[in-house]
Amino acid sequence: MAQPNLTPENDIKLQGLNTNSDTLTKIMIRKFFKNKLAVIGAVFLIFIILAAIFAPYLTPHNPDKQDLFKRLANPSKEHLLGTDTFGRDILTRLLYGARISLLVGFASVAGAITIGASLGAIAGYFGGIVDSIIMRFVDIMYSIPQIFLLITLVTIFEPGVDKLILIFALTGWMGTARLVRGEFLSLRSREFVLASKTIGTRSFTIIFREILPNAMGPIIVAATLSIGGVILAESALSYLGLGIMPPTPSWGNMLTGAQSITIMLKQWWVPTTPGLLILLTVLSFNFVGDGLRDALDPKINE
Repeated sequence: MAQPNLTPENDIKLQGLNTNSDTLTKIMIRKFFKNKLAVIGAVFLIFIILAAIFAPYLTPHNPDKQDLFKRLANPSKEHLLGTDTFGRDILTRLLYGARISLLVGFASVAGAITIGASLGAIAGYFGGIVDSIIMRFVDIMYSIPQIFLLITLVTIFEPGVDKLILIFALTGWMGTARLVRGEFLSLRSREFVLASKTIGTRSFTIIFREILPNAMGPIIVAATLSIGGVILAESALSYLGLGIMPPTPSWGNMLTGAQSITIMLKQWWVPTTPGLLILLTVLSFNFVGDGLRDALDPKINE
């Protein structure tokens, strides 16, 4: 078998390529950390994710345990954020609710990105009739108001975490499909794609191994921005009684206390804490998404 030519000149070239790759990575990291809001958002999200993972070790209370003698108790050493209308510890339910809200957000967006990226890649690469059929289907899906589609599907199927994830994935892939299609239309005529076609590489290998990795930047940004939207939508549906059903805690169904004027005036922390967490989490995902967009876009200078 022929050995690769490891002359000093080639060795210098390889080192140059590695150095260039390392330099680009360092530039992207530097650009991200220069965005203070993105860094603050990332720190907050790491804190929330860790708190959700280690929830059983951060609180001694059971999120579903009711104590009717301690209904709407004020914050104390035993219950740092007080209790809700059923005497359940609010801090505990916030921690366990973070698990549900983040799970729905990440899993739904992962499903939507998979569907949208696959269809967009196929449409952008093959073009012609394939592109027309897929994009007309995207247009039809876009013509249906998403909130109406969500409420209809949730009403038909019994609410639950798995069903919510499936519904969000099936109704949230269209933007990714258009984004990936646009990237493929510009990348499919590049030299590395033409070279792969020349040596007889199969189309699906070119799509998923050659072109798609080069389009991951915009996909990552879109996914990050979408997670906040899904968490917000899940919270709205759960607040309306169409999402996560009690006693399973989620930030959305914890907001039901906001429907009572008495609670809003006297025990304002009951609905305020989950609402504040929803606000901060969605904002953090948006900040991180903006930071990633700036870091991954070579047109934006440091």
